Amino acid sequence: MIRTGPHPLTGAESPLALGHEFSGTVFALGSEVPGFEIGDRVTADPVWSCGTCYWCVRAEYHICPRSGSVGLASPGAFAERVTVPLAGLTRLPDNVTDEMAALAEPLAVGLHAVTWAGVRPGDNVLVVGGGPIGFAVVLAARLAGAAGLFVSEPLKGRREELLDLGVTEAFDPRKTDVRREVFLRTGRIGPDVVIDATGVASLAAQAVTTVRRGGRVVLAGVGHGSVEVDMGQLVFYERSVLGTLGYNFDIPPGHRPDEHRAPGRLGAADRAVFAGRRCLGLRGPGQGPGLSSQGSVDPEGTVTWISTCLKKRRRCNRWSVSSPLARSLRTRPIGRRTSSSPPTSSPSSANSA
Repeated sequence: MIRTGPHPLTGAESPLALGHEFSGTVFALGSEVPGFEIGDRVTADPVWSCGTCYWCVRAEYHICPRSGSVGLASPGAFAERVTVPLAGLTRLPDNVTDEMAALAEPLAVGLHAVTWAGVRPGDNVLVVGGGPIGFAVVLAARLAGAAGLFVSEPLKGRREELLDLGVTEAFDPRKTDVRREVFLRTGRIGPDVVIDATGVASLAAQAVTTVRRGGRVVLAGVGHGSVEVDMGQLVFYERSVLGTLGYNFDIPPGHRPDEHRAPGRLGAADRAVFAGRRCLGLRGPGQGPGLSSQGSVDPEGTVTWISTCLKKRRRCNRWSVSSPLARSLRTRPIGRRTSSSPPTSSPSSANSA
């Protein structure tokens, strides 16, 4: 994910300071930036994109062929100061702490996956993997109105946290046939949506046979390798499989320029947003990592330096449960946590017939 040579947009090359999950304070502005002042607390969408390609003008900047990320295509949040894309900058409300704001990026990954999955009120959702992204998917699915929310996660501590958060059931896949249990708990239908947050190829294949007829599988985990899938499981049962990458106008969640327009038709204001994504850090205060003008970078681009607040990795299993958002969600339980033994009837076909 880090290029061997200079990045075509930023000119940066390895070795680079990593880190794309952060919040910080505006340290300096290379030119006047409407809406932002030195000292503002901010977080940012860390994606660099060219702003002019086929995908960028369709509001799909996150899959720009020349895209990159802070921490991968330019020095990241483990540096004392970083330069971020102006179009992705978001001022923080007073009631959002720096530590909470550093989680905007992983939360946006979960939100983007749930958005692509088309989770609707009343849906049953199975989340595969209960790590940070799995937690983010759970939170987003709850806000989308999921009625039954199931998680497959081998670590006991994570399962307990997820149950405290209000999921319907959390299964240990090493001891439980998750596919069968979810099938039984959804009236012998299966989940409407399965979202994989692991990137494990074998689990992606299982997701296809787990989701109900006409259901949707979303692969949100970054994985590698091949997946062997029975084509009949897709065609005969009209199951859909989608991949999601990061986020697309999900930091903060809000207006997407293409929501109410035909593909490829952006208004002048939207084109200005994408042009803003080309404003890279080229005229900094003379300290910290600088970027050179290459590719389609605007040589008059705006510099935004921020001092970073890093997410504490050792707490990544607990962040969502300790946040005010998670605490508020606990007061609105979904489904019903089953304490009794699961149904004993054995499905003759378990969703594959």
